[in-house]
Amino acid sequence: MTKRSIGLSIVLSSIAVCMLAISVRAQQMAAPVAVVQELPALPDSSIPEAIKNAVNAPDRSAQDKALDAGRQPAQMLAFFGIAPGMQVADLFAAGGYTTELLSRVVGPSGKVYSQNGPFPERFKKIGEAWHARLKNPPLSNVVPVEKPFGAPDMLPVPPNSLDAVVMNMNYHDMVLFKIDRDKVNAVVFKALKPGGFYDIVDHSAKNGSGITNVSLHRIDEKFLVDEIQKAGFKLAAASSALRHPDDDRTWNVFKKRGETDRFMLKFVKPQ
Repeated sequence: MTKRSIGLSIVLSSIAVCMLAISVRAQQMAAPVAVVQELPALPDSSIPEAIKNAVNAPDRSAQDKALDAGRQPAQMLAFFGIAPGMQVADLFAAGGYTTELLSRVVGPSGKVYSQNGPFPERFKKIGEAWHARLKNPPLSNVVPVEKPFGAPDMLPVPPNSLDAVVMNMNYHDMVLFKIDRDKVNAVVFKALKPGGFYDIVDHSAKNGSGITNVSLHRIDEKFLVDEIQKAGFKLAAASSALRHPDDDRTWNVFKKRGETDRFMLKFVKPQ
């Protein structure tokens, strides 16, 4: 009996260790870490026609369309509720991939403020591509804004006037470039209407890692949520449309573009 009890104890201990390891792994990869239930990807039938038409526009560049499979722009735009006639901003627009999509969806009755900070020499080509894109006739509703992040005129709009502000996979870059994110978030808060949305997509770092993995171009979801809520926003919704559970979150995102685990969050400015 004693040997059998010892053997049973060893087996149970081994099971407990395995269960603990599984639990820890699940906690590390769980989605979302946010305090709202993450919504599943939308069925194609739920994507508004204005968004489908924007994504499928025949005059979008082949370079942009090649990014669509990884970025899932229809899911992003639909989840964020972008619609014709809206006044929106694209923060950290880079080359303008997201700006163009927003422009096509909001249409001639809407407006897009496409913002970039001043481009240092090593990023001049991105700036040139952005300016060239904005000359295309379909983007005549876009206002280019080349202003420092956090400057009072970073978003040159009246207070309480924007329906949405989007930042697509660049919040972590504000950490990398040592941008004062409190100032940026305050400008966004001021520009949005009460009930307007601050919409963010970014690459997931390991849960609890904070900003320690930004060199991988990743950021901890909870850290980001806490930081933005500190600015006065409330987390309103989260989507799983860009989740990749097989991503262990340890590699640089440029290694396999479009295959990272990404969180997609909507923060609301309270009424």
